[in-house]
Amino acid sequence: MKKQLSIILIATLGLGSVWAGNPDRAGSAGASQLLINPWVASNGLAGANMASIRGIESVFTNVAGLSFIDKNELITANSQYLGGSGISLNSVGFATRIGDAGVLGITVTSMSFGDIPIMTEDLPEGGIGTFSPSFSNIGVSFAKAFSNSIYAGFTLRLISESISNVKAGGVAFDAGIRYVTGEDDNMRFGISLRNVGPPMRFAGDGLTATATPQGSANSLTVLQRSEKYELPSLVNIGVAYDVLKSENMVLELNGMFTSNSFTKDQLGFGVETRIGDNLELRAGYLWEQGLFSDDNATTAYTGPAGGLSLKVPTGSNGSVIGLDYSYRTTNPFNGTHSVGVKITI
Repeated sequence: MKKQLSIILIATLGLGSVWAGNPDRAGSAGASQLLINPWVASNGLAGANMASIRGIESVFTNVAGLSFIDKNELITANSQYLGGSGISLNSVGFATRIGDAGVLGITVTSMSFGDIPIMTEDLPEGGIGTFSPSFSNIGVSFAKAFSNSIYAGFTLRLISESISNVKAGGVAFDAGIRYVTGEDDNMRFGISLRNVGPPMRFAGDGLTATATPQGSANSLTVLQRSEKYELPSLVNIGVAYDVLKSENMVLELNGMFTSNSFTKDQLGFGVETRIGDNLELRAGYLWEQGLFSDDNATTAYTGPAGGLSLKVPTGSNGSVIGLDYSYRTTNPFNGTHSVGVKITI
């Protein structure tokens, strides 16, 4: 056990040094939708529970947590992202155990921006219709328990971003490992690598220009090639510890370090209390350099997060329906509200 733990810690430190955050490259990556957590419960902990998260929500922070699903799980979530901006996220996921081989899951997330007026150089005031951007991604995940202590998984994600006449598509890979140790499995370590894939590029009729050369009777259509952009790759490193673990109550502490390739590194902290089998309370905090400075802040989130879950048993076979809510503070805008339903069968 000590040898396995040492290997994981060495790999964690090595990856963390290779994938160091780089604020000088902020804004040079695309597909930023991959950095927005669409799931409710983990948002209540500001995503800091990557070492302890279980079920479908784990595909965002550490897909190894998918392996803890016993039978089937269905989840849906809606987030009013940056309240007042008119942006919403809708997500749905399903996972099922495949015998003793592992757990297979699929998730779909889409962003809605509402209707945006079309404006041109000739008509800068609009009045000629609207368009609606479409951002979405589909993930197929597989996770497996390799022993009583080691769990791992990976995700293949298809990415799509488009407006009416320009679009881009790409593919990304995620991978994660969890190591469980301690008395009564009360300590957990996790590491995940996310959003690794080839560059993306926008293309479409919106990047064409038609003009008539001087002295010519024929018009020419020129296709402009957009520059490629990288995916926002990152490494998550986390730890979780059960401070209190009894039959009726569990008090869990979570910590996480995120090393971003294209922006500032982040530190996350969270505490979750599970009371009986029906109530869960959460609070979290996500920090990055310059968070409290109006001049240097690069995120709308101000740090604090909170949420709760209510679970209702629905049958003698152990099926449960859970209702989740979370809130994250922002400046500007009016915070991010998330609600979701989770069905375990």
